[in-house]
Amino acid sequence: MSQTTSTVAVIDYGMGNLRSVSQAVEHAAKDLNLKVVVTNDPEVVNAAERVVLPGQGAMRDCMRELREAHGGHLLGAVLHAAANMPLMGVCVGMQMLLDHSEEQDTPGLGLMPGKVIKFRLDGMTQPDGSRYKVPQMGWNRVHQSRHAGVWGGQPHPVWAGIPDDSYFYFVHSYHAVVDNPQHSAGETEYGVRFTCAVARDNIFATQFHPEKSAEHGLALYRNFLLWKP
Repeated sequence: MSQTTSTVAVIDYGMGNLRSVSQAVEHAAKDLNLKVVVTNDPEVVNAAERVVLPGQGAMRDCMRELREAHGGHLLGAVLHAAANMPLMGVCVGMQMLLDHSEEQDTPGLGLMPGKVIKFRLDGMTQPDGSRYKVPQMGWNRVHQSRHAGVWGGQPHPVWAGIPDDSYFYFVHSYHAVVDNPQHSAGETEYGVRFTCAVARDNIFATQFHPEKSAEHGLALYRNFLLWKP
């Protein structure tokens, strides 16, 4: 193992569940010779080995805060990270990667072709006869996508060792629709089947909260920390 400690930057732009995310990443980083820092300093982000972009609340607010942080320099650092190092988005941090959200007609970062739409579940009932509630809050099985010609026809490497159809924890009213099906790394069902994990090149992101998803969530963070795209 290298004697040089590398940094994992958890982006602080005032809109993420930073404490629980950073604690989960620190737990996952145990014995990996990685330093986890919560930061809004563009220089720290640029010097990091990998980046975690959390997010919660309304996407318009998240995008505004990210664009305004450090006079726009934090946004530049995030875009630099997305082009040059492993980056993991979480919840709204995943939605922000796409082109556009229906939530308050909000442009995203345009790093993953696609859009974010609101659940359309009015009048639909669950198997037990109850109505679907929005936001979705609770545990859902996640199916790991396989695509011919991508990741060797296997699930994405960040799923390594995590059983297919494992449960993860969700809290959201909007979900992703990717333009390229090969960018869908995971799907789940809540009234409709939808993409809940996206991946492209050095980017991996989830709609669900790994930090709230017990041992499988911690395993996902650890896999991200070990991932060499």
